[in-house]
This record gives sequence, structure tokens and C-alpha cells, in this order.
Amino acid sequence: MSLLLETGAAVIGTVSFSLLFGVPTVYYPYCGFIGGSGWIVYAVLLNWLTAPASALIATIVVILLSRMFAVGKRCPVTIFLISGIFPLVPGAGLYWTAYYIVTDQLALAARTGFMALKVAVAIVLGIVFVFELPQGFFKFVKKPLQTDERKERENIK
Repeated sequence: MSLLLETGAAVIGTVSFSLLFGVPTVYYPYCGFIGGSGWIVYAVLLNWLTAPASALIATIVVILLSRMFAVGKRCPVTIFLISGIFPLVPGAGLYWTAYYIVTDQLALAARTGFMALKVAVAIVLGIVFVFELPQGFFKFVKKPLQTDERKERENIK
């Protein structure tokens, strides 16, 4: 039940961030799906792997899905990437690091800060790994534009 609630929160958070980021409303479901998928992968793998390893694999899933939807919907990958990666960002780790510094618990601050840094580096590495794949790798998702999609794209512009 907890994983279901966490995933729901990740989906809602991702869609909310998409709204703030200015993503067209037609892409909200895809952004939510990508953010929720990344969180599920991260939360499940956290039972067997470290937080940085889980974040790396979850980031790879998020970026693969982002690139697939970007090719399939013929739009920039950043629409899905920036909002989809949102649940994986180690914001709580940074918060606790600052809290421990302020409360003069420097050993805990160093430990949580280093873990947040490792997770952030894992996210960057996951993004770099998947972006090194050639665009042709994602051509299987591409489909010809239909008249409804053409009208939709013209309305977005």
C-alpha cells in the first residue's frame, strides 16, 4: 500500500511540476507516467541496491521513456525529461544536510550530504548514458503524423 501511495504522490508531483514548467496539457499524462515509473523502479530496487545504484537505474528508465515519448509524439525530450526526473532528485538529502549543519551535527551532515551527492551524480550519469544512444535507436516508436495530431501540434504552437 505504501508503494502505491508513494507512486501516486510521484505522479501528482510530476504532473504538478509539469504545470509549473509550462508543459502543454496534452503531455501531462505522459509526464506523470514517466515520473511514476521512475519512482516505482527506484523504490523497488532500493530493497536490494544502494540509493545511488537505484537512482542510476531509475534514471535510465526515465530517460529511455522520455526519449521514446519524445520521438513518438514528435516533441522535445526536455518536456518529459525535466518533469519526469523530478521525483528522483535528492531534495530530502539536501534538506537534511542543511538541517544537520545548522544543528551542529556535522558527522550526520557529511554522511547525508555525501549520499545526496552520490545520488545526484548517479542521475547525471544515467542521463549521459542514455543520451549517448543514437536517435535511430528510438525510430521504432515513430509513426506518421495523422491529421488530428497535426491540428494538435498547430494549436500548441
